[in-house]
Amino acid sequence: MAITKIIEVIAGSEKSFDDAVNNALIEASKSVKNITSIYVKEMKANVEGNKIVSYGVNAKISFTVD
Repeated sequence: MAITKIIEVIAGSEKSFDDAVNNALIEASKSVKNITSIYVKEMKANVEGNKIVSYGVNAKISFTVD
């Protein structure tokens, strides 16, 4: 019987929210196997001089454990 576990991660990017989510997946997959989904819980952008300089996400990553 497989069990699904969830971890919460924070990731960022200087390009976009999509890139931040992809960075979360890339980093989590270095130590977690069998990832099945990512739920983006929060999104945040840092602004300097009326311009977005970085993007961040707080995401929940689900994976199965045998």
